[in-house]
Amino acid sequence: MPDPLLTVRVLDAHYGDFQALFGVSIAVARGQAVAVIGANGAGKSTLLKSIAGLMRSRPDAIVFDGAPIGDLPAHAVARRGIALVPEGRRLFPSLTVEENLLIGGQGGRQGPWTLARIYELFPVLAERRHMPSAALSGGQQQMAAIGRALMSNPTLLLCDEVSLGLAPIVVREIYARLPSLLAEGLSLIIVEQDIVQALKAASHVYCLQEGRVALEGAAAGLTREAISAAYFGV
Repeated sequence: MPDPLLTVRVLDAHYGDFQALFGVSIAVARGQAVAVIGANGAGKSTLLKSIAGLMRSRPDAIVFDGAPIGDLPAHAVARRGIALVPEGRRLFPSLTVEENLLIGGQGGRQGPWTLARIYELFPVLAERRHMPSAALSGGQQQMAAIGRALMSNPTLLLCDEVSLGLAPIVVREIYARLPSLLAEGLSLIIVEQDIVQALKAASHVYCLQEGRVALEGAAAGLTREAISAAYFGV
């Protein structure tokens, strides 16, 4: 891949004595959507946390826009242009929708994403902007979490389990917005257990199995049998 935006090189990750990732390597091109799939406990969220600076690694294990960032703290990673939409949304329940969105823009990065653009992308948030985020439905909270991340004007957006706990119609509605993000020049890493959605949304797929890359390839070229074998380790 010529001049990838993000390169993860032989990344190991630990929680104390427990090793969660074993030599994981992935790459993301500029303007590309990459899906990371795998069963519970495969290491998907750990990979995103490592990229986002929530878990430290050796500096050159993660290279973003030509610079090593593996040992940087999360706030420094965010300022460089990486934003995480965390599993479970993690909104501030006592704050309004708009206040949650404004928090995402506190880093001061310049770019196209403003409150007006977020409300254009997710009109339901504009209707509910003065409501506490805890009063939103699960799907609306996910939209707010994506909007908060976009307010930081990232170059790379990390989406952890976008569809978790949501009705299929809501999942389809959220995924329908992703092409417009790519059109803005964003790159995406989408962590998903919903394989069908992941394959539709991404051009390249990595499957993790017990902390290792078990399969990778162009989404259009992977067979159901190969994905099933890598996913379940059979």
